[in-house]
Amino acid sequence: MSSPASGRLDWSAGTLASVLPSVSDRLGVPRFDGHDIFDLPPARRTVVVLVDGLGYDLLRQRSGHAPFLRQRLASASRVPCGFPTTTATSMATFGTGLPPGSHGLVGMQVLDPDTDRLLNELSWEQGPDPLQWQPNETVFEAAESAGVSVTMIGPHYFEGSGLTSAALRGGRFRAAAALDDRVDAALAAVRATPRALVYLYWGEVDKVGHVHGCQSWQWGDEVESVDRALARLADRVPGDTSIVITADHGMVDIPFRNRIDLAHEPALMSGIRHLGGEPRCLQLYTENGSTADVASTWRAALGDRARVLTREEIIDTGWFGPVDARVAPRIGDVVAVMRGSFAMVHSGRMRPQLVALFGLHGALSDAELAVPVIVVPPGTRT
Repeated sequence: MSSPASGRLDWSAGTLASVLPSVSDRLGVPRFDGHDIFDLPPARRTVVVLVDGLGYDLLRQRSGHAPFLRQRLASASRVPCGFPTTTATSMATFGTGLPPGSHGLVGMQVLDPDTDRLLNELSWEQGPDPLQWQPNETVFEAAESAGVSVTMIGPHYFEGSGLTSAALRGGRFRAAAALDDRVDAALAAVRATPRALVYLYWGEVDKVGHVHGCQSWQWGDEVESVDRALARLADRVPGDTSIVITADHGMVDIPFRNRIDLAHEPALMSGIRHLGGEPRCLQLYTENGSTADVASTWRAALGDRARVLTREEIIDTGWFGPVDARVAPRIGDVVAVMRGSFAMVHSGRMRPQLVALFGLHGALSDAELAVPVIVVPPGTRT
């Protein structure tokens, strides 16, 4: 896995951005000819499953809960999801096949420079036109244009949402709530046409991890449910259908004693106009002329608990990939990326639900960054 441990993230190697282009290559989509870097098997139909929060290292560590997936870990790829390790950014990376600096969804909560307001890229509340915010063609759009039938399966409130429209537009949407219902919907969609790309999303692993922690028994129980559902899917898809399983990020448990509440740290909030990002990766939008002072103050206060970089410095790391001119102003003037078992919250500005989360992600630890790409070839039966 390419890693930012040396200061950079290699976007030319395999990443989450490579998954759908690789699948599309094997499905014969001309735009992605030669893009398969995972050596996927030939298939006329593919079901891609994204399990929110199922990091590679977590899955390997707790693979006793996942016998179906455990059998396939030896041949799985371990790739970085990108930066920051957060759902909105990763979904756009996954859906467009581009790094964040190109697709422009650069964090959970980022500045909309046109309005000088924070945009939550998950909820998209009062957000801009998603097609203007992310104008690049998605992989699903390219596949549809090439004659591949594309179906997305998820909760009903994803249909037409800002994030879906920005990151995953293209094809048909099928709403289903329970995991077994989503598997049934995927089976129906893939059987309906001889050339298909079906995408199934499941978010409960992430939700359980946020509330109870990714080391909890509840997390293990949820992974067991997912594993059973995936085994059933593999057993029932047509014989010419492959399955590719991945995730948008991993997770770490952060004890509450290891968190700074910025509501009680006026020196750290001095010079900050907007507080974006999330507890493991804060994006600070500063008052005019205060960027250098804010960066210096945060570096002195946090020491080795975080890497504090200005916008120019973090763009230079390459973590976002090449950054378009339209995207750069969305990135914090100062970005604080947490290290170790540490986080920062603001009980006055962040939603109470966010402050209360136990399992977190957003930073660059291996547990947050590494995701699996697990391939179940055509003809596989459990």
